Amino acid sequence: MSVSSHTNTHSTGVADSGRWSTRRIAVYALFVALAMVTSFVELPIFPAAPYLKYDPSGIVCLIAGFAFGPSAAVIVSVLGFVPHMFGDPWGSIMAIAVALALSVPASLIYKRWRTRKGATAGILVGAVVALAIAIVGNLLITPIYAHMTVAQVAAMIVPILLPFNLLKFAIHGVVTFLIYKPISDLLNRTR
Repeated sequence: MSVSSHTNTHSTGVADSGRWSTRRIAVYALFVALAMVTSFVELPIFPAAPYLKYDPSGIVCLIAGFAFGPSAAVIVSVLGFVPHMFGDPWGSIMAIAVALALSVPASLIYKRWRTRKGATAGILVGAVVALAIAIVGNLLITPIYAHMTVAQVAAMIVPILLPFNLLKFAIHGVVTFLIYKPISDLLNRTR
């Protein structure tokens, strides 16, 4: 095996055209582990509904999607919530759906326009899609496990669910926008 073919086998990055390498698998695993850990960090951020908890795992999903594309966004968004499936399967399904709805559109847009404007547009579009999925998910899934009617959940949309999710996606977006560039630079230096 020549030195150049050995180097190509273990290189990774967006230019790899989707090839899997040892390094890419390791980096994805790191992002999945980080998403898992941050999914357990639950903070009340909305005083009107302290039972709704914010977790920063969406930021990890966005950064993975921006750094490595939509496939990374899917992998991190799904696998990051696997531990929760055992204790809270319905909440996990909603969390995965919302994470996918946020990170996949954002990463698709950023993949096409790798600029600050592209990142902003991606985050905004992802937030709108995720907000719609969060509301629909609450209407469909919350009545199953929360012993509430659809009408009771619908009555919570404007005063509770909408502002909570807007705040959550605003935090995800702002933090991602602020920390992505330094993380991207670090990932590029280690390639």
